[in-house]
Amino acid sequence: MAFTRTYDGPEPVRINKWLGQTGVCSRREAEALIAAGMVTIDGESVTDAGRKIEPGQTLTLNDRGEAALASGVTILIHKPLGYVSGQPEPDKIPAVRLLTAENLVGEGAPPAEDASLPPIGRLDEDSRGLLMLSSDGVVAKAVIGPQSRLDKEYLVRIEGDVTEKKLALLRRGLMLDGRILKYARVSRMEQNRLRFILTEGRNRQIRRMCEMVDLEVTDLLRIRVGPIHLNNLPEGKWRMITPEEREALIRGAMD
Repeated sequence: MAFTRTYDGPEPVRINKWLGQTGVCSRREAEALIAAGMVTIDGESVTDAGRKIEPGQTLTLNDRGEAALASGVTILIHKPLGYVSGQPEPDKIPAVRLLTAENLVGEGAPPAEDASLPPIGRLDEDSRGLLMLSSDGVVAKAVIGPQSRLDKEYLVRIEGDVTEKKLALLRRGLMLDGRILKYARVSRMEQNRLRFILTEGRNRQIRRMCEMVDLEVTDLLRIRVGPIHLNNLPEGKWRMITPEEREALIRGAMD
């Protein structure tokens, strides 16, 4: 089945940049797929690597293109504060810098310096926790594809008065970027600590949701992506995904 995704950003963006940001493939891989005639937008074949996708347009990667991305590696990192998920600005530190032999937990080896390992579900610089990097197109589709049903779990420390009315709004009743948010499971763990379970991942979604009900996020920790748990992986360390976890991710995306 061909990979299909609708662009929901506010401004037009180059296709290769968007695919790289969303973790489907690297920019270079996107350019190769376009050159091979494997990409269409709203049914129209794309041949220009500089083509931009407009808000609301749908990109499709045909079966050959998806097969080309179906092999690769997936790495799990406990990302600390101060690291960015993807390709950084000149003054930022990318999370791939953590992929050293000294930081490895379990079996495996650090990837080559020029390996393409885009983030599969980004985590902000000022957030921490479970971050997935992958060159596996099947894993990318399972986690961030439009039909994915995987949820993500966060522990969030906040400042402000948490009322039942605010909790109700956080669960169902807010709109971001002109679209109503999907239902979120939000529960109180302590007076100033909440648990969020989301089935979508808008840009800085939890922080923006909290701002809308006069709450300030002071710490955000992602502890789970679908069946994959952060567990006791130390901060700053990384490990390879297991074959069983990969299978669970793919199966969970369709459940």
